[in-house]
Amino acid sequence: MMRLGIDLGGTNTVAGLCTTDGQLIGKVSAPTPIGDADALCRTMRELCVAVCEKHNTPKEEIEQIGIGLPGVVVKSTCTLEFGTNLGLSHVCFANAFASEFSCPVVIDNDANCAALGEFAGGAGRGSENMLMVTLGTGVGGGIVLGGKLYTGRDDLAGEIGHMVLVPNGVSCNCGRKGCFETYASATGLIRLAREAMEQDSDSILHEWTRDTKLNAKMVCDACDAGDALAQKVFSDYCDYLACGLTNLVNVFQPDSIVIGGGVAGYGEKLFVPLRERVHAQQFHVSPEGTPIRGAALGNDAGIIGAALL
Repeated sequence: MMRLGIDLGGTNTVAGLCTTDGQLIGKVSAPTPIGDADALCRTMRELCVAVCEKHNTPKEEIEQIGIGLPGVVVKSTCTLEFGTNLGLSHVCFANAFASEFSCPVVIDNDANCAALGEFAGGAGRGSENMLMVTLGTGVGGGIVLGGKLYTGRDDLAGEIGHMVLVPNGVSCNCGRKGCFETYASATGLIRLAREAMEQDSDSILHEWTRDTKLNAKMVCDACDAGDALAQKVFSDYCDYLACGLTNLVNVFQPDSIVIGGGVAGYGEKLFVPLRERVHAQQFHVSPEGTPIRGAALGNDAGIIGAALL
């Protein structure tokens, strides 16, 4: 038997064929129809059929279809309650594949699916309890406890980006102030750099952004180039990120933390200072700190995790 996992993004939708233990056999993709539930369901269904045909897998051998969705989901009814990036709300996917497949359909938040994928076959393999943190436009998260996703009473657990680090700090899109993601996301890093640039005209970042917008990679590249402002900004960013991670470590005491998203692409130049800061602040008995690793599966984590729901 096989499973299908779908990673439904705001730009592209990807369907993957997986074994029951999470090995990705192959995948296909197509642009995501925004604001049209019927077209979205049709696209997902066609992708699932296509990937089965591509790998000579009869549809009768598919035992489950899992979907990772960007938004608020109600798992019990297989419903996307609110999906801003998709322009859709109150969409039920339980029967979206019934014309082609007879298997059940399950859904979860896309960050949870990525966490499950990394837990099963990526950087979290071998852990019993794992936290995944994604550093992109915002800060996302997934919690695996006792080998299972923990999503809480209303399927909303894991919104770690909206715990407050700085009371009455920078306003967040969620309506609160001082949230983790306003300081520790890629967007937060950019904001810290812009604020510093307003006070210092000597940074190389001024030259680099003369004809283009500042992004997080520029800050990292300026660090590598020895730019003093960028290095100070990055150090401050690591302080904020480590503070949030230490809070999570002290609450959950996980076997490992896996970090994904765009900022994680800076690799050990990010993870080394993070490990030092978190280890110095966390509660622990053993001499070694909680392992902090970069995600290993890239964009495939969400597909695999969705298949394994």
